Amino acid sequence: MAQPAIKMDATEDRLAALTQPDSAPWAAEARSAALSRVRTMGLPHARDEYWKYTKPASLVQAEAPTAALFHNDEGPLWNDLDRVKVVFVDGEFDAAASDDLAVEGLEIERLSDAASKDIHWAKDLYGALEGASHTHTDRPLAALNTAFATDGLVIRVTGKVSKPVNLIYLHNSEDSDAILHHVVKIEEGAEMTLLETGPGAARFNTVLEVDVADSAVFHHVRVQGRDHERRAVTGVFTRLGTTSAFKSFTLTMNGVLTRNECVIELTGNDAQAHVAGACVGDGKDFHHDDTVFITHDAVNCESRQVFKKVLRNGATGVFQGKILVKEDAQKTDGYQISQSLLLDEDSQFLAKPELEIYADDVACSHGSTSGAIDDEALYYLRSRGVPLAQATDLLVLAFLAEALEEIADETLAEAIYERLEGWLGRRAS
Repeated sequence: MAQPAIKMDATEDRLAALTQPDSAPWAAEARSAALSRVRTMGLPHARDEYWKYTKPASLVQAEAPTAALFHNDEGPLWNDLDRVKVVFVDGEFDAAASDDLAVEGLEIERLSDAASKDIHWAKDLYGALEGASHTHTDRPLAALNTAFATDGLVIRVTGKVSKPVNLIYLHNSEDSDAILHHVVKIEEGAEMTLLETGPGAARFNTVLEVDVADSAVFHHVRVQGRDHERRAVTGVFTRLGTTSAFKSFTLTMNGVLTRNECVIELTGNDAQAHVAGACVGDGKDFHHDDTVFITHDAVNCESRQVFKKVLRNGATGVFQGKILVKEDAQKTDGYQISQSLLLDEDSQFLAKPELEIYADDVACSHGSTSGAIDDEALYYLRSRGVPLAQATDLLVLAFLAEALEEIADETLAEAIYERLEGWLGRRAS
């Protein structure tokens, strides 16, 4: 179908401002295919079905809107944790600030290095999961990423890695426009934890493609930076093998516009996929969008979507989540919940939960609610001498608890809980 001229003109303006990196033939072919997808789909427009709640203009315009630098008075997250640090500054790899990438059970390379080699294992994955995701819904900003990503990591996991890999994204330029693409291949029986922290850039476009083989496990915990003016669009694309597991959690605080997309395909029997998010937003300029699509294409698989948003002072939250159960995906267990806690009458939560089921032996449920602080619970705390602000924060943390419980590692979960407490405390004061 031909796209409207205004949409295609905006697409060509954006493409004209970008240059594809030099690559080996296999990477150049993947980039060319992605570019063709972008031109066919056109970059998102406010009238597109999956963008009707979120205005994409600032994500697709040729030049990135400026974002004032935010000077964070908190120390680095997980600073006491034994981890492998990989630092990117405004989308560029910082070797001096990064750790040695030689870790037992891991093979880590920069995307730019891998893409320059004529033969590389990433050939079968780069852009493959992103490309397959368009079968049901167009995801043009992810295709744009595949076509033009200037850096990122390719990671092959061959064993059970003893410490997490922490991708640290620093924002040091008010007009930075970063595009990063990561590819992760978890071999059969292997296991790793990937952490992502920081805002990344004034405008940040990241894609993470994860192939989880049979009996493999992948943990993903992401804390998006507290910059007030940053804009970000992220895509996580995952394929799961037999008896494999994928667990992802994202915490978002601050930012003008954040769109987090997650596309998961369960292709092996007895696989598990859990994706969760907690969001706390303050102010009419805050807009946060979680868009999730999970496909069950195997027997006896489980998926969970748990998303909680706390919004006040005119903030906006969006959730679009779908569970697709194919005809042969019997004994599917699919759970989806999206809830918002509105702390004033000016904030809003927009939700579009969906189930599409073609199998007959399934247990699938979805729910979406939006409401205010429980007056009885608040009265109970106040009657026992708890100040109003503190009582409100306690109820907010209790509301977010279900999403945080999706983090398997208690140390990681506790650190995030402490950050939430600090954020709420500063806002109250």
